[in-house]
Amino acid sequence: MDLDAYVSAHRDEWARLHDLSGRRRLSGAEADELVALYERVGTQLSVVRSTAPDPALVARLSTLVARARAATTGSHEAAWRDLSRFFTTSFPAALYRTRWWWGMCALASLLVALAMGWWVATHPQVQAAVATDDKIRSLVQNDFESYYSQYAAGSFAAQVWTNNAWIAALCIASGVLGLPVLWILYSNAMNVGVVGGLMASGGRLDLFFGLILPHGLLELTAVFIAAGAGLRLCWAWIDPGPRTRSRALAEEGRAAVAIAMGLVLVLAVSGVIEAFVTPSPLPTWARIGIGVLVEAAFLTYVFTLGRWAVARGEIGDLEEAYVGDSLPVSG
Repeated sequence: MDLDAYVSAHRDEWARLHDLSGRRRLSGAEADELVALYERVGTQLSVVRSTAPDPALVARLSTLVARARAATTGSHEAAWRDLSRFFTTSFPAALYRTRWWWGMCALASLLVALAMGWWVATHPQVQAAVATDDKIRSLVQNDFESYYSQYAAGSFAAQVWTNNAWIAALCIASGVLGLPVLWILYSNAMNVGVVGGLMASGGRLDLFFGLILPHGLLELTAVFIAAGAGLRLCWAWIDPGPRTRSRALAEEGRAAVAIAMGLVLVLAVSGVIEAFVTPSPLPTWARIGIGVLVEAAFLTYVFTLGRWAVARGEIGDLEEAYVGDSLPVSG
C-alpha cells in the first residue's frame, strides 16, 4: 500500500474528526458525523497497522481514535463543576421560579399562626381546652426554654435537622396530591400559634420570640419553600399550560428534587443555629440578629443568583444534555 497516497486520501477526514472530537457542544448532525468518522478512522487504523505499520502514523491515528472515543462515549467531568452549577444555577433558579408559591405559603401560615395565637392568648376557655393550668405554667416558666438546652448541642442539631428535613421531604413527595401539603402547613402554623398564645398569656411573649426567631426564620422559610415546591408540582398536572402533563410533571418534578437537595444544606444551617445560637448566653438582640442576618443572606442568594439564572432561561431542571428528548406535539 502506498502510505503517502493513503494519508493524502484520508487527511481531510482525520482533520474533521480531530475538530469534532474537540468540541464541547455538537448538533445532532455533527454528533452523527462524529460517530461515523470515529468508526471509519478506527477501520483505517486497523488497515495501517496490518499493511503499513508506520509507527508515527499509528501513534497519530491511535491518539485520534482514543480522543474520538472519549467524545462519543462521554468523559467524566469533575464533580466540583456539577456541584458548583447546582448551587449557582439549578437550586437558586428553582427557588426563584417558585417564589410566589412559597411566598403565599408563608403569608397564609403567618396569618393562621397569628389568628390562633390571638385566640389562645385572649380566651382562657381555649387555654383550658389545650392543657391544664399546671402544664401551661410548666410550659411557660420552664419547658419551652429548657427544650433548647436539654440535649447536647451536636445531637440536638442532628435531631432538629432530621426532623425538619423529613417535613420538607413530605411536602415535596406528597406535593402532587396537594391536600397533604396544605395539611402540613396548617398543622405547623397551628402549633406555632398555640404555643405563642400560651406564652403570651403568661406574659413571656418576649422569651417566645427571643428563642424562636434566631433559627425559626430560616427553618420556616425552608418549610415554606418545600410546601411551595410541592404545590407547584400539584398545579403542573392540574394546569400544565402549553406543555403536556407528562412533560410538565417531569420538569417540575426534577426542579422539586433540586429544591429538596438544596434544602438539606439550608436545614442543616438552621439546625446548627437552633442547637448552638438559640440556647446560647448571647443577648436576645444578638441571637435574633444572627437569625436575621442568615435569613437575609439566604434571600439575597435567591433573589440575585436565582433571578439571574431564570433570566438566562434556567428553570432549575437538569442540563439539557441529561434530559431525555421529547416527542413533538401538535399545536
